[in-house]
Amino acid sequence: MRPRIDPPLPQQYFGAAIQGGRVKMKAGELLELSLGYTAWQINQMISTFTHISATNFFESWAKNPKPMSPVILTIGNVLLMRNSPRFNVYGTDFGWGRPVAVRSGGGNKFDGMITIFEGSEEGSIDIEACLSPATLESMVDDAEFMDVVSI
Repeated sequence: MRPRIDPPLPQQYFGAAIQGGRVKMKAGELLELSLGYTAWQINQMISTFTHISATNFFESWAKNPKPMSPVILTIGNVLLMRNSPRFNVYGTDFGWGRPVAVRSGGGNKFDGMITIFEGSEEGSIDIEACLSPATLESMVDDAEFMDVVSI
């Protein structure tokens, strides 16, 4: 969201600048339609976050702050995705060499949390999924899903 806010946040700003969005689909749609269709729906939702809507959202929030409700974390049929293209996660070297993997840490983990990072190889992405064992077993048994992932 940072590049979409006008005027821009100061370079030294050290807070989160996030905005939630929602793609709502029935379970049957997810099963019937392709993985690409679902990704396209997410892409369309993200494209609604324009310069004007981002600025309006943050100006409104600054006047009337509303913390994210923990209720969303307790609903059993929610898949929550997050990422930040702002940070070069594989380019950070703390003196031990280039990272071999990146994880988001223990905060805000629950069944259905997906975190997406830029991958270690150019053009790749890493997906960190916090899912129940039953969900993981179902994914392994899904041929269409397994055709598009590499482990």
